[in-house]
Amino acid sequence: MAGFIDILRTGAWLTAERMRLVALALLAAFVLGAGFLIATSNGLNDRFGRPLGTDFSNVYAAGTFVLEGQAAAPFDPAKQFAREQAIFGQATQFYGWHYPPFFLGLAGLLATMPYWLALLVWQGATLLLYLLAMRAIFLSFRGSRSESPESRAPDSGPRANARDRNDNWFFVLLCLAFPAVFINLGQAHNGFLTAALLGAALTQLDRRPIIAGILIGCLAYKPQFGLLIPLVLAASGRWRVFAAAAATVALLALAVTFAFGSDVWTAFLASTKFTRTVVLEQGGTGWYKIQSVFAWVRLWGGGVTLAYAAQGAVMLLVAAALTWLWRSPAAYPLKAAGLLIGSALATPYSLDYDLMLLAPAIAFLALDGMARGFAPWEKTTLAALWIVPLVARSIPQATLIPLAVPILLLAFALLLRRAKNHAMNESSQ
Repeated sequence: MAGFIDILRTGAWLTAERMRLVALALLAAFVLGAGFLIATSNGLNDRFGRPLGTDFSNVYAAGTFVLEGQAAAPFDPAKQFAREQAIFGQATQFYGWHYPPFFLGLAGLLATMPYWLALLVWQGATLLLYLLAMRAIFLSFRGSRSESPESRAPDSGPRANARDRNDNWFFVLLCLAFPAVFINLGQAHNGFLTAALLGAALTQLDRRPIIAGILIGCLAYKPQFGLLIPLVLAASGRWRVFAAAAATVALLALAVTFAFGSDVWTAFLASTKFTRTVVLEQGGTGWYKIQSVFAWVRLWGGGVTLAYAAQGAVMLLVAAALTWLWRSPAAYPLKAAGLLIGSALATPYSLDYDLMLLAPAIAFLALDGMARGFAPWEKTTLAALWIVPLVARSIPQATLIPLAVPILLLAFALLLRRAKNHAMNESSQ
């Protein structure tokens, strides 16, 4: 038993070959499963009667209202449900529309296409954006690693080029085989877009602050993941990014109001009561699906007040930790990963497809670890972060034991330990 614990502590079990085999196995299983589901569908619904891309049905249905000049209608649950049943059949379950009006324009654009084409365009485009953001993280690391002559000299020549190509393909494989990717493809959700926007913004924060601010501003379509970003930007003095993000949100709000009228804002604000009470507090979505401290408390029978108190306490602790982290001399990849994990922990409403935010966080942490070495338990924790979306919904549904939030909390704590050690080393030099 002691030997097993030591292997987990050191992470010696996590070899490149094992990672490659697991990634290939998961990717192959998903391709076969998805192929079977599509082949046995009627082009609109799968063999179980669900819309292909399940949750994308609410985007498409909302988009049809936009095309009809009824942009406020998706915020009425009864109208939205009726439209989904009209498109996908009377057996269709309710897929709620809980987004701010910023998302209506994109929904309307997608609804100009046949459903299958809109689904393909949505998934393909956002998956590509996610991969490009992950590539930007990888390239930013390689660029910083190659700044010094001593780091370049031993790696020059054809052998280094071949190794770099192998590294690139291995990185792409891990990005594609990340289990949250399969969840997003299966549910046709927006996790790719969320991860792409925040991941790309974090690669541009210092080099192109205006671009970073615009990307962050576009996250307004998913506001629950932006709770701590203004705090971090203010704490670290990145006021140009802050201003660009605020201006982007303001311009988007003006564009939405101009395009759809002010009624969409009234309808949206009215719909938030349904989202808060039915979807979150009463567990209409299913608390086992929601990956938050709030849902954890509710899953174990705690009351709404206790759940909000626990979620608020975690949010305040994470906010304080991120303020220290971003003001410290800790390495930038740790700050970026901290914001990504902290954003997932701070919100009471985060589903398993939102765990896509972990992909850029894992990339930042892994690349920093390869550059400066891994501390005890860090490799195993990274592996747990990578695999947990695969079982984040099914395990608590079957056993009432949540896995995602405890692993996120552990990863955040280890990250802070690593940042503290690095900050102390920097201060002593």
